[in-house]
Order: sequence, then structure tokens, then C-alpha cells
Amino acid sequence: MTDRATNDTATNDTATNDTAKDDTAKDGTAPSPADGARDGAHGVEGFGPPVVLPDTEYPKPQGLSRVSLRNLYRTGALVLSLLLAGAFALAGAALYQNDRARDELVGKVSQGTLQQFEVTSSLNAQDTAIRSFAEDGGREALADFRAAVERETAAASRMRRLLTGVSGGEDVVALLDRTRAEAAAWRSGFAAPLIERGPGAGLSDAQQDRGRLLFDAVRTDVQRLQQAITKLYGDAVDRLDARGRATLWGTGFALGLVAVAVAAVAMLIRRTVLKPVSTMTDRVRAVAQGDFAHPLDVSGPAELHELAAIIDAMRRRIIDEWGTSVRAAGQLNEQAEELRRSNAELEQFAYVASHDLQEPLRKVASFCQMIERRYGDQLDDRGRQYIEFAVDGAKRMQALINDLLQFSRVGRITRVEDAVDLNEVARQAVSNLDALIEETGATVDVGDLPSVPGDRSQLTQLFQNLTGNAIKFARADVPPRVVLGAEHRDGEWEFHCSDNGIGVEPRYADRIFLIFQRLHQRDEYSGTGIGLALCKKIVEYHGGRIWLDTDARGDDDPGTTFRWTLPEGDSDDRRHD
Repeated sequence: MTDRATNDTATNDTATNDTAKDDTAKDGTAPSPADGARDGAHGVEGFGPPVVLPDTEYPKPQGLSRVSLRNLYRTGALVLSLLLAGAFALAGAALYQNDRARDELVGKVSQGTLQQFEVTSSLNAQDTAIRSFAEDGGREALADFRAAVERETAAASRMRRLLTGVSGGEDVVALLDRTRAEAAAWRSGFAAPLIERGPGAGLSDAQQDRGRLLFDAVRTDVQRLQQAITKLYGDAVDRLDARGRATLWGTGFALGLVAVAVAAVAMLIRRTVLKPVSTMTDRVRAVAQGDFAHPLDVSGPAELHELAAIIDAMRRRIIDEWGTSVRAAGQLNEQAEELRRSNAELEQFAYVASHDLQEPLRKVASFCQMIERRYGDQLDDRGRQYIEFAVDGAKRMQALINDLLQFSRVGRITRVEDAVDLNEVARQAVSNLDALIEETGATVDVGDLPSVPGDRSQLTQLFQNLTGNAIKFARADVPPRVVLGAEHRDGEWEFHCSDNGIGVEPRYADRIFLIFQRLHQRDEYSGTGIGLALCKKIVEYHGGRIWLDTDARGDDDPGTTFRWTLPEGDSDDRRHD
């Protein structure tokens, strides 16, 4: 029976066990299911600590090698920035002038032309309305006349505002003022007298002639105004075309300069970086393929020249270290062979020692029991107690040897299967504990468990140790109850073994997994102190980890919950549930 205890000195023992696993792999025994993961986690070890090389005298730079890439690209970037800034400034100015010309044409001249049409239509509406008023006498005609006058005034005001500041707009504004003055003279000389006479007074021949004469003057000015605004519109269109061509040329020049700059940068990069790097790559490849005598002198900027010199120094260092590496490799091979031989001898020694140690122990226990049976009536109580001590010591020594052998075999003697059904493993472990379960009245509930890769016998030992511990460390007058289950988390299976026993205080969460470490006296709970250490070694060998779940401990029902993880198997259909 095992117990949840181990020894503080097991830190060194764990390192020894890990070394034994590596040595066993070298001997050709079965590897751990998680060996691949462990191997990937360790880096490749070198032959020793880094060596500081003495200063190397590099060849003097010549030609382009005297110019550094930093200075070269700094100067090139400055010149290129100035050229691009000038080109984009020119293109920006052309676009700005083009926008101004477009805004002048669309926002001012075109709108002014529409207002000129409004002025002309208003004047024609005034003439029609006042004549209708004089002949028909309708009040609506007079209202139309006055509305037309207001439209003329508003349109003229908007036209003046739009054309102010436009090149050539002052002439159009002058003609607008002249047209409005002629219109005012027509209204005062013809329309006003008709309004004073009243509606329906009629038109005399003299009045018609005077009205026609005055309105012809207005029409003449309106025609001049239309011609002026048409000419202003054409000038604005010409200016927009000119600005558009200037914008096109400026943008084309900027793009051409950018293309030239890109070509220049590409040529500079090819000449100062790509070509030297390509040359150095070819020479380094030749060295990598085994031509260590191939020189690495590469012409180029100062940085690449220095890099080539450093790599060449490294090449020479490799040549110097080659012989040392060969000798060191030979020594390592000799040491590895010696280590394999030593491990084989140690394994044979452990096997022989276990049998040779157990045979005297069996004799001691047997003869002590024979003495008790034959001479028991002649011995006093102290004599019989001495015999019991001797028998108990021999049996405990025998159990300790067996547990130590079992502990040492983890990772050395294995039969790894691709998929071990842990439901069968748990049933076998519980079956092995039938006597203890019947004696204590314990209940063991096993949930649905997955299949994982591993060693069946070691996994059975794992479940048996944890279940046996849970039953053994039960509370007085409380029937033991053990629950085994599993959950899939983050690509692995997490198992738990929970009980309603005496529990373990959180401060012992690490100590209980150390070999030979006990939390109770031997007369309280039996065991060798190797059980949980063996569980930890089995779990770690299978690529998992085990720990005490301190969060599951309660005040009223303390109990104990151990959790451990195992990698999922490829054949396990439950891993995606």
C-alpha cells in the first residue's frame, strides 16, 4: 500500500531519474511517449562557453568600400527629397490655379450669365405688363410689372456681386449699370406716366413711339451686355483650359521625376546592396558546402565590406576549430560508450541486488516466525514483541525494495501502446484494490475515461496508487468515497481523483510528491513513502504533470483532489467533443 508522502532529497533523485531515461534511450530501450515534446523543448548544446576571439586585422577598404551606406543613402535621400518636393510643389500650384479657374467659371461667370438672362427677361416682362395695364386696365398687370422690377433689381445685384473680382468683369458690370440706367429712363419716361393715368387709359401714337424709342435703347444695351458676358464666359473657359494644360504638364513632370527617382534608387540599391550581397551569398554558400578555402573578399559599401571581413574571419575560425571539434567528438563518443556500459552494469546490479537483498530478508522473517511458533510458549511478552519487530522490519524492507525497483523501472522497461483504454485500466486498478475496498466499505465512482498513448501497466499503477491513497487516508467513521474522471482541455486530457478523506494542507502541495517524505507516523498509516513520487514519475514520463488541487479543499468536507494531465491520442474520438 502506498501513501501520499515523499522526501526533500528527491530533487536530486528526479535529476537522476531523468538522466536514467536519457541513458536508457541510448541503450536502445523503449522511449517515452512524450520524448519528442521534451526533445523539442531543449536547445542544442555546444562544446563549451563562448570564446572571445582576438582582434583581427581586416583589409583596408578601397573605392566604394570607403563610403558607408548610411552616408550614401542620407545624401541620396536629401537630394531626392528636394527634387520630389519641388516637383510636387509645382504640381500643387498648377492644381490650385486650375481649381481657381474652374471655380471662377462655374461659380461666378456661369452664375452671372444666368443672372443676365434674368435681367433681360425681367425687362421684357416689365414692357409687356405696363402695356397690358394701359390697354386692358387690369390690376394684376400692374402687380406683374412691379414684381418684374423687383426681379430685375435682385438679379442685377447678384450679377454685380458674382462678377466683382473676376478678370474682365468690371466691363460687364459697367454695361450692367448702363443698361439699368436706360431701363430706369424707360420706366420714368414711359411706364410712370401710364401708371399715373390709371388703368385702361389706352396708348396714344406719341406714347407708343416714345416707349418704343426708349425701350430700343434698353434693348441695345442688353445686346451689348449679352455680348460682354458671352466674351467673359469664353475668356474664363480659355483660362480654365490653360490651367488644365498646365496642371497636366506639371503632374506629368512630377510623375516623370518620381519614375526617374525610383529608377535611380533601384540602381543605387542594386549597385550598393543587391550585387555585393549576391556575390557574398555565392561565396558563403561555397564555404557552407565545404570549400573552407574559398575567400570572402567582397567589394561594396563600408558596412558590407566589414561584414564580409567578419565572415571571412569566422571562416578561418571554423578551420581552426574543426580539428578541435573532431577530437572533442571522439572523446564524447568514448564517454557515451562508457556511459552505456555503466548503465548496463547498474541495471544488472539493481536486478541482482534486489534478489540478493530480498532472499536474506525472507530468511529473517521466516526464521523469526518459526521461532515464534516453536518457542512462543517459552518467550515472555517482550521476546514476542522483539520477534514482531524483526518480522515487521523485514517485511517493510522487502516492500521498500520492491517499490524502489518499481520506481527505477519507470522509463526503462516499458511497452508503449498507441491507445490505452483508461476505462479498462481504471477497472483493473479498482479490481486490484477489492480487498481494501471491501474492508473499508469504500465506494469508487469511475467516469467516462478516454484512450491515451502510454504503458498500460504503469498507468494501472498510477490509478491504483491514487485510488489506494484516497481509500487509506479516510476519516474515522466516514465510509471512503473516491471519484475518478477526465475533461478535455487545450489539446490534452485533465484527470482528477477526488475523495472525502482527511485531506492535505496546501502548504504540503509540493512536499508530498518527494520520495520518502511522509506527513504521518508509520504507526498511523502504513506505506513506504514512494507512492506519490512514483505517480509523478509515471505522469511526467507520459508527457504530463500532476498536482494537488488546493482550491477544491473545503472546511466542512476537506477531502483531497489530485489532478494530472496526459496528451491526447490520435485514435481518441472524444477529443473533439
